[in-house]
Amino acid sequence: MKKLLLAFGLISFAASAQDCAKIFISEYVEGWSNNKALEIYNPTSSSVNLSEYFVARYSNGSASATVLKSVQLSGTIAPYGVFVAVLDKQDPNGLGQEAPLWDSLQVRADGFFCPDYNVSECFYWNGNDAVMLAKGNLTGLPSTTLINAANIPSFAIIDVVGKIGENPADATGSSAGNAGAWSTQFPYNSGAGVLITQDHSLIRKSTILKGVTANPSFFNGLAEYDSIPAVTYLFDDVTGDTITGGSGNPIQFGNWFSLGVHNCACTPLSIDEVKQVEMSVYPNPTSDGLVYIKNATDVKSISIYNALGQQVQGFNTNSNPNLTLKMGENRGVYIVRFNMADGTLVTKRIVVK
Repeated sequence: MKKLLLAFGLISFAASAQDCAKIFISEYVEGWSNNKALEIYNPTSSSVNLSEYFVARYSNGSASATVLKSVQLSGTIAPYGVFVAVLDKQDPNGLGQEAPLWDSLQVRADGFFCPDYNVSECFYWNGNDAVMLAKGNLTGLPSTTLINAANIPSFAIIDVVGKIGENPADATGSSAGNAGAWSTQFPYNSGAGVLITQDHSLIRKSTILKGVTANPSFFNGLAEYDSIPAVTYLFDDVTGDTITGGSGNPIQFGNWFSLGVHNCACTPLSIDEVKQVEMSVYPNPTSDGLVYIKNATDVKSISIYNALGQQVQGFNTNSNPNLTLKMGENRGVYIVRFNMADGTLVTKRIVVK
């Protein structure tokens, strides 16, 4: 199990009976080649047995899915913790469709699924495939069995990424093949705007307290998620130029340092933690790399780490109540660790778009 991150800001909402009551998808990864993953968050005070749940893929705009395109999950999610489920392609000698997922994604996995495409086609999604997390038991069902309430015992939709039955277009407006993805411009399926479900990670906003339990009329991804490229490049911190390898090509890396932690307002805060998070951290995401902190008097020092886990900054604050952090203009996720005066540690994920 992976640790959780606390949400900055006091919990002042009055949660409904359905908020923070069921697991939901906290991060979706559609990376280059076989780098595919889902992070599932448990917003409750009890451990959750994932063997009661499954994931299904609705391929290329299909309105239906079968057991072949689904997989029963396994594992346990600790209270307020996450489980990272990753496509099982670990053979370093794999080629073509069997190409190995990158080491940096392997190490973030809690469980691997669907190693054989002929047995389960579930975790092989592209940007135009809707992905559903559901409750139910697929054990013993024929591969051609349709996923619905009539066929699946205890079936219930828990969360959906994308829109089932819709095949979004690519940047040229074409819905042919696997190049399409949902985008940032209404109606989000025409290819207009920025494609955000292809070669991207979607990170659920901390204010989202439950999953999407019915197929949406439109999939406006940015309404509930922050979007970052799942694969990006290494940049020189001084010049800003891309760093090339021995072959002369730019060095790529997986931009999934955010996997394994989820920042959610469902997470309860102790009295001490409430005191720590009274400081204001904004804006997040940031478009220019600048982040402002107010009420930081109790912060003793700050460390900033990039998507590779490398420390890029570190300094003492001298009890300055108001601070400005320069995250850098390189897009991606940064982890900021606040060392408090009482010896405790608070961690915040900041996205540079």
